[in-house]
Amino acid sequence: MSKTTFKQLGIFVLLLFLISGRTSKNWGMEYDSSPPNQPGFIDSWHFWNKDLSFCGQSIYVVNNQSVPFSFDFFHSIFSDRFSNFKSNSLFHNISLSQNDSKASNSEQKSEDSAESMESESPDHFSAEESKVESEISKSKKLEDSDSSLKTESATDMASKKISILSFEEKMLAEVVPEKETKKTAAPKKWIPNLRVLAGSPPTILDLCDSIAKFDLEGSFGTPGTLQPELLTISMVSPSDQSVLEPEIQGTNLILNWAAKGNAQTEVVVRIEYPDCLPVYLSFNAEIWQPNYFWMIAVVIGGLGLFLIGMRNMSEGVQMMAGSSLRRLIAFFTENRFLAVGIGLLTTMLIQSSSVTTVMVVGFINSQIMTLSQGIGVIMGANIGTTVTGWILALKIEDYGLPLLGISAFFYLFSANVRVRYVSMSLMGLGLIFFGLKTMQSGFFILKDIPNFSQWMSYVDATSFFGVIKCACLGCLMTLVLQSSSATIGITISLATIGVIDFNTAAAFVLGENVGTTITALLASIGTTTVAKRAAYFHVIFNIIGVCWVLVIFLPILLPLVTSMANVQGEKNIAAGIALTHTLFNVSNTILFLPFTKVFASLLTRFVKESEVPKDSKLMLTSLGIRNMETPIIAIERSRVEILRMMNGCIQLNDWIRKIIDEKDYDNKELIEQAFKQEDVLDHMQDEVITFLADMMSKNLSVDIAEMARGQLRMSDELETVSDYLISVLKSNLKLHETGLQFPEMEMDSFTELDNSVRDHLIMIRKSYTERDSGTDVLQDIYQRRKGFTFRVKQTRDRFLKRMSEEKIDPLVVVAFNSQLNFYRRLREHAQNIAEAMTNIR
Repeated sequence: MSKTTFKQLGIFVLLLFLISGRTSKNWGMEYDSSPPNQPGFIDSWHFWNKDLSFCGQSIYVVNNQSVPFSFDFFHSIFSDRFSNFKSNSLFHNISLSQNDSKASNSEQKSEDSAESMESESPDHFSAEESKVESEISKSKKLEDSDSSLKTESATDMASKKISILSFEEKMLAEVVPEKETKKTAAPKKWIPNLRVLAGSPPTILDLCDSIAKFDLEGSFGTPGTLQPELLTISMVSPSDQSVLEPEIQGTNLILNWAAKGNAQTEVVVRIEYPDCLPVYLSFNAEIWQPNYFWMIAVVIGGLGLFLIGMRNMSEGVQMMAGSSLRRLIAFFTENRFLAVGIGLLTTMLIQSSSVTTVMVVGFINSQIMTLSQGIGVIMGANIGTTVTGWILALKIEDYGLPLLGISAFFYLFSANVRVRYVSMSLMGLGLIFFGLKTMQSGFFILKDIPNFSQWMSYVDATSFFGVIKCACLGCLMTLVLQSSSATIGITISLATIGVIDFNTAAAFVLGENVGTTITALLASIGTTTVAKRAAYFHVIFNIIGVCWVLVIFLPILLPLVTSMANVQGEKNIAAGIALTHTLFNVSNTILFLPFTKVFASLLTRFVKESEVPKDSKLMLTSLGIRNMETPIIAIERSRVEILRMMNGCIQLNDWIRKIIDEKDYDNKELIEQAFKQEDVLDHMQDEVITFLADMMSKNLSVDIAEMARGQLRMSDELETVSDYLISVLKSNLKLHETGLQFPEMEMDSFTELDNSVRDHLIMIRKSYTERDSGTDVLQDIYQRRKGFTFRVKQTRDRFLKRMSEEKIDPLVVVAFNSQLNFYRRLREHAQNIAEAMTNIR
């Protein structure tokens, strides 16, 4: 046959294939590689068209692994080798035949090739090969139906091709190993992420246990039928061993952690099981080293924010309360219930039992408050301080910064004074919660430090002695910080993040109640005996309370609080701590309240009166007591000292009048006492001025600043009054030493003038004590001014007339003029005091 005939025959066969979609007989394609069995090349490749649903599927061997053939797979994985096949004319020797025998021979070769590949393929691919063989056998059975399929249309052929592609994808997903396809499944998260302190002992992970717990999909067969000895485990990563060095022993994964560093890596483990696809387990591993400097800095910063917030909130509330709070502080009563109520309300507004207790010590020291009154106020203050715990129990830590920011805008840009005070209180509240959250972030490191956890196990409040140790630790914390509110905040921070449990936190609260008494003890140093008795009662009150609560702490108190606050682990733990604090102080107050006078008598009996030197320092220790940064408390304490200066001036006037009227110039003791009183008043003025000047340098409300300026002026005027009174005494003493004296009529005039000045001082003191406006007193003094001036002029005229009638010693004349001028000045300074009291310039 000619070449043209062959070409025509070939075109005819090709057209027949394209039209019918298949030939009446099988046709095959065969390739024998050269050189044979070279690694990385295809050793044999067979293609059948026995069944279009199986078209394109065969087995080929690459690197001694049997893999199902697919054009897509072949092109994506071996594109480089595919190009080599073309360049080397790999696809030659293709023969078409319509001979049934030759087709069968081709099938036989394919079977022989499959058998040879089966002997060379790894064991874990035997299941896949069996699937392919079963599909080949199915294709053989379909040969008998070839003739019936000859008339299939081109549309049917297209649908068949679609089914061929879907079948190829299905077979590829079933047979090809996961890591070798583009459709690899995500690694299993059957092992939780690990965060371990650097240098920790090795961590042992039982992979069988993880499979049993988390293999819900049955990746290794039916759950519960896993045979650990058939598992094949290998490490995939990490390649970087700066975090850990993994080691596999049997079915255990051993993680040997690095000795130091801060780093993390991903660990991937491959697990294989017969007749199952391999599974990859992935988890993150991290080592860390505690940064103690950062932790201390964050905790200190958070504590500072917390304390500043407490102060701002307290000042804002005080400024809003204004004169009402000042009247509450000054309202002392012998009624024990009212005294407790005053202490409770005052501490709720001031947010510090230490400030209230120090105020009580100062007032008792100044003899403004009795010991019985002070005991009731102290018990109320202990209840009032529990409000801080309830504020901290509010679950608004995350809203601290927004609350702070919004309040700051109102505080800075609002012209309304009351809005500014409210904003200041809310700013303080925001700082409290932000500081609390900051402390928690700093303490969070402690939770993961094994040494700290081991140390905390020694103070675990699970036994009676454990509760005592925890209480002692809480007491020590409060002694150092000098603030029970701060230690309550720290306790809640530690408990909220799980560093300490609820039992330990509740035991800390007991100790904190004892530790807060140190403030009153320090305030009582150098004070009078009565003030010391009040400080001692505060200590006794809390120590006895802790002692009897310790007996019922584990069996009664903790179960009661847990049920009332619904404390479960770290849930509601802050509310549980606040409730423990409240129950302790309320029950303690109920126990002590009926015996208020009994305790006052016992303290008076056992704490003996000591002789107190009458120097300035001891007289004014109430102004030297700390916590004067609370404006309302500070202004009230300075007010007490102004009253004491008034009493001192009146007392000095009485002593001088007694010496002069009785001509008792030989009474050295009384004269010395008068001079000492004037010296005390001088020092009192110095300390009041120092105290008020320091207070006025702080942020004060308008009315408190006005009161402070008035008190400064009053203290100066009172000191001047004492100077003029002592000058009157000096003038009379000088005359007595020379054997001279004033005429009797002039002495009566001086006595009348002196009584008028004394009346002015008594009226001013009464009005100041009763917190009157002072307007009526000032009007009375103005009305008496003319009468006083008339008496001074009348006395001078009478004395000048006497000088013309009889001989008078020049020293008497000088002393007379001086005393007359002294009394005139005394009246003017008394008027100045009344004007300062009413803030009249």
